[in-house]
Amino acid sequence: MYRDIIIMGIMVDNRSTHGPEVQEVLTRYGSSILCRTGIPDPSRERGIISLTMQADEQTRQSLQQDLQKVPGVKVNSIPLGDPLQ
Repeated sequence: MYRDIIIMGIMVDNRSTHGPEVQEVLTRYGSSILCRTGIPDPSRERGIISLTMQADEQTRQSLQQDLQKVPGVKVNSIPLGDPLQ
């Protein structure tokens, strides 16, 4: 199975409302997440999360789709380097 190193950016609007649902999704994919950082933006009630992951393409797509089902969430990701076996 080939796994990419992936950087994923997540913006959560109304984070006090939608944050718990985002957390549930991230917990389901926790075994693929190498690093997670978060920056709250209290003045705008939104948050920014960045992930570094090691996952196959199907897992990346599934995570991205699950996050996009949460209202107010925007997601973008990019693979880095060549896939690892």
